[in-house]
Amino acid sequence: MTKKTLIKCGWLVSMDPATGESENTDILIEDDIISAIGPQLEAPADEVIDAGDMIVMPGLVEAHIHTWQTGLRGVGAEWVSVDYHKNMHGNMATRFNAHDVYLGNLFGALAQIDMGVTTILDWSHSLRDLEMAESAIDGLEEAKIRAVFAHGTAKPPSTPEGVPFGRIPHPRERVEALRKNRLTSDDQLVTLAMAILGPEFSSWDVTLKDFTLARDLGLLSSAHVWHGYNRSMPEEEVKDGYAKLSKLGLLGPDHNVVHGNYVQDDQLKMMLDDGVSITSTVLVETHGHGAEPLLCKVRDRGLMPSIGIDTALIVSDDMFCEMRAALTFARYREHFNARESGNYPIAEIPVKTREALEWATIGGARALQLEDKIGSLAVGKKADLVMLGANGLNLFPVHDPLLSVVELANSANVSSVMINGEFQKRDGKLVYPEDKFRNLKTKFQESLTRIMKDSQFVPGAK
Repeated sequence: MTKKTLIKCGWLVSMDPATGESENTDILIEDDIISAIGPQLEAPADEVIDAGDMIVMPGLVEAHIHTWQTGLRGVGAEWVSVDYHKNMHGNMATRFNAHDVYLGNLFGALAQIDMGVTTILDWSHSLRDLEMAESAIDGLEEAKIRAVFAHGTAKPPSTPEGVPFGRIPHPRERVEALRKNRLTSDDQLVTLAMAILGPEFSSWDVTLKDFTLARDLGLLSSAHVWHGYNRSMPEEEVKDGYAKLSKLGLLGPDHNVVHGNYVQDDQLKMMLDDGVSITSTVLVETHGHGAEPLLCKVRDRGLMPSIGIDTALIVSDDMFCEMRAALTFARYREHFNARESGNYPIAEIPVKTREALEWATIGGARALQLEDKIGSLAVGKKADLVMLGANGLNLFPVHDPLLSVVELANSANVSSVMINGEFQKRDGKLVYPEDKFRNLKTKFQESLTRIMKDSQFVPGAK
């Protein structure tokens, strides 16, 4: 029997051009699908929710997060890039077992739900075997978050045999096993993607094999990119890896580039012309790099970037913080360029607030190839939504709900979160069982204490 839920919204920020923003609007949900939006809907419902003092908005889409690192939140807040690779991948990551990854993903996913995120791309790059991959998926599924699980590989300095990780292709057997047995359908709440090394961190032979595997299996691939050419194996001169991939027809909307701060303009144009999506993590990128986030150059070309927090190891994993940081940087960059060109001060705000919410919703949905399902509140789309308590003193009174969401709100305002038509947070509390949460919280702390001890890492030290 179809379950019908009617939400009577105080304010609606839909991010759908046809629906727009409005007051006193109702949303009818049938099972997991939005079936109607309009004022004073006359429809029988199993449950009527009074959200008259709420701003109802699409769930945020976190387009790049290393969820497995959640338990190490803040320990790398004063690290630079070399510290991260030495301490994380060269040491602590090697101490993680399958249960550690499960706990990190579970608590990381629950934290994202608690902060208003309904969908994540989980860039899981600590996996050494199928058991670890299965455990990572267990954590996501148990949290009941919508997730694109991007299967990645561990990145120690080298294998016991001395082979650099950049010379090891993505494990075909492991990915095929996940695709055939666990994540077979793209309609599941958790779906499969590949977090690959890409041209910057692998040999050309490995790059070609990994891109081909993703295409063969019909999977989204995502790669970390900084310069766009290989730095880890300079003797191989893989400086034109993306150009080669483009010529072979292996670039398209099914490939996602993360970061790309140092990518040259002609290379970016090639990527965008091929339909590649770009994800910027502004807080992390401005923390550790001297080149501007790529989202500005993407929007210069009339296209929409996506954003993510990257890792709680270094910055806050609150997407409201990331959204505002991205917007603030984009505005600063426009002011700076105007001053440099002698056209300052400018007459109006250079980047509209709406854009930032687009990056955090529909932009992320596009990057994850889920735009037909999520990213906006529209009839026919999945019921993934967030209710913000508008009586919070940082929001009250609401004059413009969209401005309130982006410029003023924070995760403390998140009252309820619905994913796939089911509440995963309600009236300020996660619906995850409290007794189990307390028990696993203890185990999570024990896991992290062991990892720190085994790695001989002291928080605050480099």
